[in-house]
Amino acid sequence: MLPLVLEDVSFVAGGRAIIDRVSCELAMGPRTVILGPNGSGKSVLMRLCHGLLAPTSGRIVWRGSRDDARPRAQAMVFQRPVMLRRAARANVTYGLKLAGVPKGERDERAHDVLDAVGLKSVADRPARVLSGGEQQKLALARAWALDPEVLFLDEPTANLDPGATREVERIVDQIHASGTKIVMTTHNLGQARRLADEVLFISAGRLADRAPVEKFFAQPSTGEVAAFIKGELPWS
Repeated sequence: MLPLVLEDVSFVAGGRAIIDRVSCELAMGPRTVILGPNGSGKSVLMRLCHGLLAPTSGRIVWRGSRDDARPRAQAMVFQRPVMLRRAARANVTYGLKLAGVPKGERDERAHDVLDAVGLKSVADRPARVLSGGEQQKLALARAWALDPEVLFLDEPTANLDPGATREVERIVDQIHASGTKIVMTTHNLGQARRLADEVLFISAGRLADRAPVEKFFAQPSTGEVAAFIKGELPWS
């Protein structure tokens, strides 16, 4: 199946092409990690895929939905998640309400995902008093409760300490194992090695390389990719 197809996609802002004629297909299954130098357009590409931005030209097509009668289920978690002014559990159930999940199912789903991410003990605590790591886990739980076919993650551990980072990685692995396609940006090469099955390398808004993760790191296709891996290019 091909859940997401980008056909010659460009996005122009301020007279500059942030994304420049990107074409690729993202299949179900492999975890896709997007890497690239600072300002290369990674986050903008994620927002285009999720539908938060519309391409200036080209098109993005969803295919192979589990149920062709509805739009493909997708969710996105950001570097700095927005927490609602309510308890952790209510952050999850409110998202389910907006998604049209029947009232009788919301509490059970919320209980299950909060337990899975290790937040059951703080389910009734206000979300905004949780630590940064706990808030990011709650954001992941809120997205996972929607049973998305595709989950977009934009630098989900950029502001976390190593312990919280590994907890988030564990949850991402769980979500992937449940059958959700993961598409993720990160500035952490070690994290990319741990979580990616394939790497998309973005440079100046263009798709400069695509390779299985082992090949990307062991056999860089260009000098620019090699320089990036060595830390000789700016990060994002």
